[in-house]
Amino acid sequence: MKQFIKTILNKVVLVGAFVAILQACNSDDGTVSCVPITTVSVQINPNLPLYSNLNNPGGWIYVNGVTAGTRGLIVVRTASGYKAYDRNAPHICPGEKTTLYVEDDIKIVCDADESEWILLTGQPTKVANRAPRTYQVIVNTNGTLLITN
Repeated sequence: MKQFIKTILNKVVLVGAFVAILQACNSDDGTVSCVPITTVSVQINPNLPLYSNLNNPGGWIYVNGVTAGTRGLIVVRTASGYKAYDRNAPHICPGEKTTLYVEDDIKIVCDADESEWILLTGQPTKVANRAPRTYQVIVNTNGTLLITN
């Protein structure tokens, strides 16, 4: 009887390990596999006139630069802090019309297939089934924002 229980436990552990490995290999960052992954490291001082739009909830800006992703970022001030979105469409491979942009100060849009997302939350509302890739936004003690991945 002891041997039987030991055999069953070994099989359960083996199956559990196999399932864990499969789940680890299926990690999904919310984007299709052809969307480039790049280093993001940007500092913004919202007190500067260039970034003054971030001083009010709902305000947003585009950020471009060498360390701002492959197509730049959309940074938005929410009621509770800040969000930073990658401008690559998360649901289709990069192409001529797949750079995301803000429309009417309330939604993010992709011209390739007319997908839309809510600006403040990133929640898809039309066509796309994935939110844009987001990056961590840290507010430093001096008020500057550090956006990183």
